[in-house]
Amino acid sequence: MTSVLDKEGVTLEELRKKMVEFARERDWDQFHSPRNLLLALVGEVGELSEIFQWKGEVPRGLPDWKDEEKQHLGEELSDVLLYLVRLSDICGVDLGKAALRKLEMNAIKYPVKLCKGPSIKHTQINVGKSNVNGDSGSATDQVINSDIKSPSRADGF
Repeated sequence: MTSVLDKEGVTLEELRKKMVEFARERDWDQFHSPRNLLLALVGEVGELSEIFQWKGEVPRGLPDWKDEEKQHLGEELSDVLLYLVRLSDICGVDLGKAALRKLEMNAIKYPVKLCKGPSIKHTQINVGKSNVNGDSGSATDQVINSDIKSPSRADGF
């Protein structure tokens, strides 16, 4: 018999179905309101945050972490993902489609030609005579601050 762990990859739909089955078998649907799931998700994000607390900046791949630490991280990341998948299902949101739509929106909001490198808010990007929101904004908003460098965006993902 093939284990779930032997699979190459997993889809959001497979996770959604497994979460439905898991909750149904335990009669937990009665507790899975959007509010309850959101609060549980926030709690799990807190547990995930605790893993990184006091570690300072951590390099990609976590080369200095022990296997046990990486396993714990995987468990907490999984908790966050599973609650997010369950919450989206209960709310009737197709998470995969919503994520792809958000990526498309971010690609428009942050065009590569204007955003490659700096970590700036979309309201600071000069696109023609107006910013990406369509309003003229202030003079400060119309300038890309190329001195700002960061691997993460203030908005997006």
